[in-house]
Amino acid sequence: MDQILQILAGTTVVFQPLSLLYLSIGFFIGIIFGALPGLTSMLAIVLLLPMTYTMPMTYALIMCMGVYMSGIYSGSITAITINIPGAPSALMTCIEGHPMMQRGKGAKAIGHATIGSAIGGSIGALLLIFVSPLAVKLALKIRTPGKFSLILFALIVIVIVEKKRTKAILTMALGIMLSTVGMDPLKSVSRFTFGNPNLIEGIDLTTLIIGAFAISELFVQSTVNNEKYREMTSIANAVKFKRKEFFPSLHEMREIGWLTYVKSAFTGYLIGVLPGAGASMAGFVSYVEAKRVSKHPERFGGDAIDGLVAAETANNAMCGGALVPMLSLGIPGDGTTAIILGVLMVYGVVPGPDLLVKQMHVMAPMYMALFVSAAVLMPISLFLFGPYYLKIVRINRLVLYSTIALIAILGVFAATYSAFQMGVALVIGVVMYFLKKQGYPNVPFILAVILGPLCEQYLRTSLTLSSGNPMVFITNFDSLFFLLLTVAFAILLPRANRRAAELEKKNRSMDENK
Repeated sequence: MDQILQILAGTTVVFQPLSLLYLSIGFFIGIIFGALPGLTSMLAIVLLLPMTYTMPMTYALIMCMGVYMSGIYSGSITAITINIPGAPSALMTCIEGHPMMQRGKGAKAIGHATIGSAIGGSIGALLLIFVSPLAVKLALKIRTPGKFSLILFALIVIVIVEKKRTKAILTMALGIMLSTVGMDPLKSVSRFTFGNPNLIEGIDLTTLIIGAFAISELFVQSTVNNEKYREMTSIANAVKFKRKEFFPSLHEMREIGWLTYVKSAFTGYLIGVLPGAGASMAGFVSYVEAKRVSKHPERFGGDAIDGLVAAETANNAMCGGALVPMLSLGIPGDGTTAIILGVLMVYGVVPGPDLLVKQMHVMAPMYMALFVSAAVLMPISLFLFGPYYLKIVRINRLVLYSTIALIAILGVFAATYSAFQMGVALVIGVVMYFLKKQGYPNVPFILAVILGPLCEQYLRTSLTLSSGNPMVFITNFDSLFFLLLTVAFAILLPRANRRAAELEKKNRSMDENK
């Protein structure tokens, strides 16, 4: 009861005018940084960090929550409009959102992405408030072998959902190879640096994402002549939208299914509780699950609004989950929460199991700020700026893509302070451009880069603890559960893909007969 009263007191703090001002400033800064390739919410909080030293802790944490929530959400804006995810969390949004944009359904795609993010973020924040003690216990029960099996599940399913599985395996292997460059995570030796000191720290994740998505897409657009580009964007530009058309109707949301929203939110929250898993994994797992249970799996890959909603709902629900290990164990759930941990330490707040019990009055405004960002500010931002999001494709393409190229390269430098990493981004962009021309998917590459280091770390740690006995992955219940889940998906997803292919073939033959 005392905890509920402290949370209610935190609500009153958030709704004070000055608190709402700081929250709104943080939220809209997060939208800008999250939408622009290379400028993530983590970078936004890093740049805001010096400002937080001069303000009360409550306002600093409230502002950070606004940046965090909107930074994850806004990656979907450029993912839908120009097929370049502003943040890694929007990888799956590109697959469904951009084809809809090209068919003149950009308002529908952005609207569903925003409302899905608002629902997921709200549920994630509520779970953070009311279920965090239980979530801590659950996270502690998943030991190192279980974490390895969970990541193995994600890597295997990445390949299964792709239509061109052999090519998906190759791009995933390339991503895992690049993730091993640099210092060994368990021993103080360098690997695959070929004597180049610039590679000792490895290839930064921002470098790989910018190269694989932004730079490669710029090369793709450079091969499209102006007449063809105008033809491609004419449908998206021709349709005039009113603000109310950006908000999905209840009928559309019922068609997607309330279970999809709730299940995706819980999935995102639980994955967020696992340190290091992050929004990309949350969005991917929910997307795959939505495809598995869908009545129309043939729509996935360009016309599945339920796939887009599942991914966006999960990656924002992850925000609430990622704060659980950071606050209770001092272990950041992702890169952004690592920076927020630094903000807490500056003010002398030491994360630990007692923090959520003895200092709830400190955390309550932070919790409610996360909830308000999702439940209130996201719909408001959609109403205010929704039509302007779509106008991105109306900008002169030379100006648009030149600006994106500049921001992307500067984003790499801002994240790494390395001219060498900027060159690596260009090289990766060229390589991924030629791979895309040959039909190789780039999503397995990025997810392998993100999950590869964690997979290696948990595998080697598990084998070290078990003296090299691989049976440790079967004798641990949590690990066995994820391995069985992998087998189940490996059996069920190909069947769903075959069913989708048969339906697509049947529909095509019916159209030809007509």
